Amino acid sequence: MPLPPAEPLSIHWPQALLAGLGGAIAISLIAATTEKAHWPLLMGSLGSSSVLVFGFPESPFCRPSHVVAAHVLCASLGLICLKLFGHVWWAQGLSVGLCISLMLGFKVMHPPAGGNPLLVFAMHADWTFLLWPTLFGSLSLVTLAWLWQRRFPKNRTPNESVR
Repeated sequence: MPLPPAEPLSIHWPQALLAGLGGAIAISLIAATTEKAHWPLLMGSLGSSSVLVFGFPESPFCRPSHVVAAHVLCASLGLICLKLFGHVWWAQGLSVGLCISLMLGFKVMHPPAGGNPLLVFAMHADWTFLLWPTLFGSLSLVTLAWLWQRRFPKNRTPNESVR
């Protein structure tokens, strides 16, 4: 049975540009903090998270609790599988499968976090990865996204924003 056609996105250029600008500023600020403070706060999956939290802030996947909890959960699962089983191919698949099941089971779904175990394996990360970049990076991103959404509520252009 074929899938029904996807509905087109109802985002207009001003919204798209604001979302892109917000994501660019947020990631730049986190990167600058990483560079200045020598705290690793960035990881690749935060780039994907920024697409969602700035582009689709009303999505259930973008609730701040989902973003932070899913990132921490998935990084934890990657670390557990790496430490228990070593750097083997099937442990990488197992860790991602566990992420999917537990994010769904705990109702904290945030798809970009599913990449965290692969980062853990690729970096041969240790337990500090849970704090730096996972917890503090995801907290920084949701805080900056929350501030951005207060300044530029969805469906408004900069000239229509509350000052």
